[in-house]
Amino acid sequence: MHLILASSSTYRAELLQKLRLPFIIDPACIDESSLDYPSETAAAKASRLAIAKAKVVGARHPQSLIIGSDQIAVCDGTQLGKPGDYEASVEQLKLIRGKAVTFQTGICLYNTTNGSVQAACETYSVHLKQLTNYEIEHYVRTDEPFDCAGSFRAESLGIALFDRVSGDDPNTLIGLPIIRLVKFLHTAGVNVLAPQPFN
Repeated sequence: MHLILASSSTYRAELLQKLRLPFIIDPACIDESSLDYPSETAAAKASRLAIAKAKVVGARHPQSLIIGSDQIAVCDGTQLGKPGDYEASVEQLKLIRGKAVTFQTGICLYNTTNGSVQAACETYSVHLKQLTNYEIEHYVRTDEPFDCAGSFRAESLGIALFDRVSGDDPNTLIGLPIIRLVKFLHTAGVNVLAPQPFN
């Protein structure tokens, strides 16, 4: 059996490495915009896309365990995209300073051997400080969080932007709910603390 991460995210790969299990990276590369349902909640969408990614990759890998994940950040009812550049990052942080940002992270483990799907959505919230313009600009220049929804890297200097956080698993904020994944793997017959060799 192979363990496969259906994502090109370096953040998710780094998180998965914590489990000390060998895995293969095979990104799903799906068009998420074509799977957008306007009335759908962020949590439902994150779960659905995590499953969709796992199944797309699973079609290429028989006898494998496929990990799919998707994350959506929301503030004041509005989804936050990845800023892409300095100016957009600064603007996004100015809009969310002093507010709570909730991250809905979908996680799926798809067993292509028997077709079983385990899926869930984990919630994690961060409450940002009432940051000054200078603090925001300095942070963005330093950390360059251009590929991060919310415009911060929680695993880096971005942690200094927070007043407080809430949630069950801090890995969820970075993009992969490891605690939930360990439970899914155990159900699939993989004990990460006493693993059998993967092929």
